[in-house]
Amino acid sequence: MKFKMKPLARFFAAPVSLSSSLFFLLSSHPQAMCTSFKVELLNGSHAFGAQAANGVRTVTTKDTFNLALFLATATRGAGDTVYNTTGELAASGNYTQGGKLLTNATEPTNDSTTAHWTPSAGLTWTNLTSSGAFDAAVLYNAAATGNEQV
Repeated sequence: MKFKMKPLARFFAAPVSLSSSLFFLLSSHPQAMCTSFKVELLNGSHAFGAQAANGVRTVTTKDTFNLALFLATATRGAGDTVYNTTGELAASGNYTQGGKLLTNATEPTNDSTTAHWTPSAGLTWTNLTSSGAFDAAVLYNAAATGNEQV
């Protein structure tokens, strides 16, 4: 039996499958883009898509992003700057702390005035046993020094 995670829903059992429409945080926690992430974007710290080298940035490959699951009791929000395991589900079944790598095959795009990026595949944990109720997912840049949280 698999459960599909939907935004703003709470889940108490597993296995679980996360759809590719997941973006940033989904939970009863504050849904927010980390404040530090906004500055890091302006500084060119995150590459969601491949790009040509230019006079400022020589790295042309996209970064890797992981998604980790957090307990309903965790305190996560816009003030968080880096991924850490505080409040994350304990490793059990086939879930390991640090979460899973998101498939990043879809380039960022825009729809008129809104730019966006969507993971190109869902995540599935088929043998997940949870250490408690979980309702939050944290996206972070696993390629960056310090695992900056998105």
